[in-house]
Amino acid sequence: QVQLVESGGGLVQAGASLRLSCAASGLTFTRYAMDWFRQAPGKEREFVAAINWSSTSTWYADSVKGRFTISRDNARNTVSLQMNSLKPEDTAVYYCAAAPGAPMAPKYWGQGTQVTVSS
Repeated sequence: QVQLVESGGGLVQAGASLRLSCAASGLTFTRYAMDWFRQAPGKEREFVAAINWSSTSTWYADSVKGRFTISRDNARNTVSLQMNSLKPEDTAVYYCAAAPGAPMAPKYWGQGTQVTVSS
């Protein structure tokens, strides 16, 4: 079965950096665009970033553009999210997702990893 396992979350101060990773198994990784979404307490899940199978195209939410970078390693079936200049409003559970078609229409989801940014 498909498994997406996130890691790298934690508690940091505003202005710090974190790198999230997601390891994928049970799917042909290069057939999927990979996404990151997040959900803050009391809010709906929102799109953060996406990358196509070949890493030639990336997409970002306006709120993270210029601070976050998505990348993938097809040899290792992993996708990462480098988060710099973190803000308290970035606090959320971050989810890795795999999209077989449109980059921001996931079919499979990870269990999430908590990121907390203190002011």
